Order: sequence, then structure tokens, then C-alpha cells
Amino acid sequence: MTNSASSSGNGSNKRKERSNIQLILSTLPTKPGVYRHLDEDGKVIYVGKAKNLKRRVSSYFNKTQDSPKVRMLVSKIRDIQVTVVDTEWEALLLENTLIKEYKPKYNIMLKDDKTYPWIAVTKEEFPRVFPTRSPDHRRQETFGPYASVKYMNTLLDTAFAIFPLRRCKILRQNDRPCLQYQLKKCPAPCAGKITAEEYQENVRRIIEILKGNSNLIIKQLQSEMMACAERWEFEKAQEIKQKIEILTQFRGKSVVVNPELTQLDVFSMVEDDQSAYVNFMRVMEGAVIQSYTIEIARKSDTSKEELLLLGMAEMRSRFGELYPNVLVPFLPEMEAEGHSFAVPQRGDKKKLLDLSLKNAFNFMTEKNRRRDLVSPERRGQRVLAQLQKELELEKLPNVIECFDNSNFQGDYAVAAMVQFVNAKPNKSAYRHFNIKTVEGPDDYASMKEVVRRRYTRLLEEEKPLPDLIITDGGLGQMEVVRQVVVDELKTDIPIAGLAKDDRHRTNELLYGFPPKKVGIKINSELFRLLTNIQDEVHRFAITHHRKKFTKGFVHSELDDIKGVGKATKEKLLKHFKSVKRIAAASEEEIAAVIGPAKAKVVAQGLKSKEK
Repeated sequence: MTNSASSSGNGSNKRKERSNIQLILSTLPTKPGVYRHLDEDGKVIYVGKAKNLKRRVSSYFNKTQDSPKVRMLVSKIRDIQVTVVDTEWEALLLENTLIKEYKPKYNIMLKDDKTYPWIAVTKEEFPRVFPTRSPDHRRQETFGPYASVKYMNTLLDTAFAIFPLRRCKILRQNDRPCLQYQLKKCPAPCAGKITAEEYQENVRRIIEILKGNSNLIIKQLQSEMMACAERWEFEKAQEIKQKIEILTQFRGKSVVVNPELTQLDVFSMVEDDQSAYVNFMRVMEGAVIQSYTIEIARKSDTSKEELLLLGMAEMRSRFGELYPNVLVPFLPEMEAEGHSFAVPQRGDKKKLLDLSLKNAFNFMTEKNRRRDLVSPERRGQRVLAQLQKELELEKLPNVIECFDNSNFQGDYAVAAMVQFVNAKPNKSAYRHFNIKTVEGPDDYASMKEVVRRRYTRLLEEEKPLPDLIITDGGLGQMEVVRQVVVDELKTDIPIAGLAKDDRHRTNELLYGFPPKKVGIKINSELFRLLTNIQDEVHRFAITHHRKKFTKGFVHSELDDIKGVGKATKEKLLKHFKSVKRIAAASEEEIAAVIGPAKAKVVAQGLKSKEK
């Protein structure tokens, strides 16, 4: 009775919850806005944006969700709150703000990186301008972040060379200025050598340089230089000219595209299996004055557009309103009032987009490298996850085995197998095979024999099978392996083949039956793994083959024949390749190589061996 009552109570509660949700859905507006899903404790578990709030929020409840994550989210929703805005762009910006405020469990989250340096300007009568990695955006005017410390320091050195400011952290009144004043590196406000108005003017001009408006400062200095010349103040005019030259030289080095290209924002994005990396660059007068990359923890059902837009909203919250012209790697469906998105195909704008992409890729590479140092196993899991994704495998290919054959014109045939576990060689599991049942140079038959022997033994000994078999060959090698592994042994081990380009690089994988080509980027971690596997199996096979060939060459039935020395034996083996072929040759054929007298000795000696 108790269980029945409890079940009835739970059913009643669920009906009330569904009724409450349906009531909320029926009153939702059809305007753009942001919605918040709350759980039974009133905690925000998801924040989303919508062009049409009613249609988007209702979609969670009026259709079957494919994603397990979304199904779990919907099962926990007990209340919905919405905020209406005027445009979808405003909804995106508000969504970004609320995600950072509530940190909802089911949202993709930013992984903030605080390693970039900034330039800060204090708010004092005689402000200080200095580099910092911990900027106080409320109490200081900040510029950056700067992807290159060297560039930032050069920028500061240039600004200070033209407009000197104090370097001391605490300004104290002094009767005599310090050495920095004598070196013309400080205007000595501590000793009253410069007025507050003059000092503030220097700060204002440095800020313009930091903003990228160097052209404006150059024009102002040129006007001042001409005015000094007209007043016959040639020494002062010369000082201003030197400042112009310093600024012009710096500007020339920092410009990456046409200086006419100004007030432009650039976004790009790269992804791996765990995160997306969005790079932002701000361009003024052809120079990149800001560059910043953020990492976003990605979910399996998150689109590229959502990740890019989240990155754009985050950059706007950090660096202020975006410029009207924005370069992007692909056009988002969303329109942003006051902003124009473009995907450049050529020219200086394409050069900027490529530079942004390079910054994003380098950031991702460095992040992963640092993580790999902390957790070496992580790299293996990452590259294997990429392989799993490319081949659409059901499970992670943690154990990979690869086969290769080696022979010398059909003789001394051997094969080798190497095993990689977690993307690393497991040399204790390497195996050599002498070909026993195949006569002559038949790679397919040799591969069949070796694979059959390998996996028959594993099955008989009830040992685990690999997660993936790779053949160092094309369609034919894959097919003979499939015939053994699938048709004969009735296993379901996935089989792939290494394909090579004209430079013998493993730039493609063959997978499936019939096999399909899967392209591999030659600068990727997956390419390096496959190349490593290929090199290892080649090395291991050739090493065994050389040992067997050397052994057969050094000692053979010829050594037991009196009158046959080392030189004679080498001539015969070099010509006939094996003792078997020497024995099958006529005495006349042997004589053509070593002369009739020795040929008779060899022929008789081999015949006696046969008896």
C-alpha cells in the first residue's frame, strides 16, 4: 500500500510539473531574448538565446531529443525564466553575461587564460604606464592583451622614447631629479620639471599610440615641427623630427597589411575533440594592435556557429564594442545591427584571417603541449579519439596492431607485427614471423598466413584482441586480412589500410568494405602517429629479414663442400640468390659463374647432399 501511494504521489507531482511548464510555454513571447532553465531547487542549469523565444523554448518539450545531454537537461527543468531584447545580437551578448554570472551546469564554458600581458595606465595626476599580467580594469585604463611580450615591450619603449614618463611606482617630491631625468628617460614631475598639463598631454599621446592611432600623432608632431621651424626654434624642431622618425620606423615594422586598412576586427576558430579556440585580432592602420585567444569547452552537440558567436560575445565584453567591419571564417546566420560580417577570399583581408587562424592554432598547440607535460597519457587519448572520429569507430582504438611483409626476390620471406597501446609502441608485444606455407614472392598469401597464425593463437589462448588492425598496404592487403579475421575467425576487429602519396607519406587511411579514403592532414598528431606506426613495422620487419638473410648467406650447404671457398660461395649466392636455385641449375649454368672445374665440385657436392 505504501509503495502504491508513493507512486501515485510521484505521478501527481510530475503531472503538476508538466502542467506548470505547459502554462509557461503558452505565455512565452515570440520576440528575441534569453531564456533560463531552472531545476527543482531554483538553480539556473542552462542559459540560452533565441530569435523567437516561444518557438525555441517549446522545442525542448514538443519533440524527442536526440542528444542524451539535452534529454537529461529537459528531465530536470522545473521552471523557465525569459528576458526579452530587441535583436538576436543583443540576446547573444546578454546570454554571455548570464552564463558567466550563473555558470550553468549544461552550458559550454569559457576556459579563461590569464597569461597574456597588458599595458595599464593609472588614474593619477601624473599617471604611470606599465606592463602587467594582472590588470585592474576598474581602477586603470588597460590596453591589450598582447600575444607577444616582445612586441609589447617594443611598443612601450617606442612610446617612452618619444614621450618620457615616470617609471617609479611611488611619486615623492624631490629637490633634485634622479639619474633617469639626466638620461632623458623621465620628465621629473617629482622635481617640478614638467607641469601636470604637459605630463597629461604626453600620456594622452601615448594612449593614442597604444590604440593604434600613430598616424594621428605623427601628423600632430609634424605640425609642431613646422611651427618650431617658422619660429626659428631649429633645435626643438630637430628633437621633434627625431620623435617622428622613431614612431615612423616602429609603425613600418608593425604594419602587416596596407595601412589604409583600419578599424577592423578579425575572428577565427580551430577545434580539437575537447575545446574550441577562438582568436580575436583588432587592426588599426594595417597593424594588429590586439590579439587574444580564448578556449571554450565544447559539447558534442554544439555547432561551429554557436562556438564562434560565444567567442565574439566574450571578446566584446572584454574589449568593448566591435568595429562595424568584422572578418570571420564563415558567415553566421545571425545578423548584428551595426556590424557587417565578411569572409575574405584573397588580398590583405585574407592575409589577416590567415594570421588569426595561425594564432588560434598555435594557442591550441601550446595548450595541449603543456597539458601533455602534466599528463603524458592525455596526448595518446587525444590522438586516438581523433582516429576514432575519423574512422567512426564504436570504441577508442587503444590497442593497434600493424603488419608488414619483407622478402628478397621471394626468398627469406618474413613478416612482422608491431603493437601500439595508447598511441605508444608496446615493444614487448612485437612479433616476428617466418613464412612457412608460402612458396615464392606472394605478399597476399604471406599476409593471410601471418594474420591467421596471430589471431588463431589469441583466440585459443583467450587473450584480448586488438581494437584496430592496420595493414601497410592498399585494398588487396585489407581484403586478405578481412577474409581471415572476419570470414574465417568470425571476429569484428576493425581493419584499416595505410595509403601513400607519391612521396611515400601516409596521408590517407583506407577504411570500410568497400574501403573509403580518409584524408589525414600531414601536420596533425594523427599523421605523426600513423607515420610512427608505419616506420616501426618497416624497421622491425627489415631487421628480422636482414638477420635471416645474413644467416642464410653466412652459412649454407655450400660451406660443407670441400674446395668451395668464401669468394666462390658469394659469387654463386649473388647470382642465383639462394642455395635452392643453385641446386636446380645445370652444371653449365654454374660454370658460367665460377668456371667448369669448380662448377663440377659444386654440382657433385650438392647432389651428394640430396642423397
